[in-house]
Amino acid sequence: MGILKKIKLLIDKLFLFTALTMLSVMVIVIVIQVFSRQLFSYTPSWSEELSRVLLIWISFLGVAYGVKEKLHIALGLFVHMLPKPVQHILDLFSKLLLIGFGIMMVYYGYQFTVLMGGSTMPGLGLKSSYLYACIPIGGVFLILYGVELLFQRGLYKNYTEEISEDEDYGNNHTAR
Repeated sequence: MGILKKIKLLIDKLFLFTALTMLSVMVIVIVIQVFSRQLFSYTPSWSEELSRVLLIWISFLGVAYGVKEKLHIALGLFVHMLPKPVQHILDLFSKLLLIGFGIMMVYYGYQFTVLMGGSTMPGLGLKSSYLYACIPIGGVFLILYGVELLFQRGLYKNYTEEISEDEDYGNNHTAR
């Protein structure tokens, strides 16, 4: 089991490194585009399209990362009003729904990526399938993190507990 955790940790680090690298490259490309347009009245033909491709990739990877870190919006207030057994059933159902959505992203995203392999992005000269490959890849990570969530309690972070802990700390801190 220790080896699986190490592999998972390696995948997580590689995933985060890739997303942050894409974000950094996108920012650099946009800065280059703005400065070249303002200073030289010239915009490289590839810059806008590359930044758009990177934004789309970051968005799809960000969805999976948001699931991993439990950052997506949830209806916790409504769910907490229900009895505990119903809460657990809804929690399991939402996680299975999330995994099912990831499976659909992989299946249909792959079909769409193959379908778009014949067209080319004019600014970059790359096949459009490079752009649409983010759908099945994001789906794979969504499935991976969704399965990981099956072994955790809840689908979202409980910020009310964090706030109450901060308030307790603040009260104890000021009482000194």
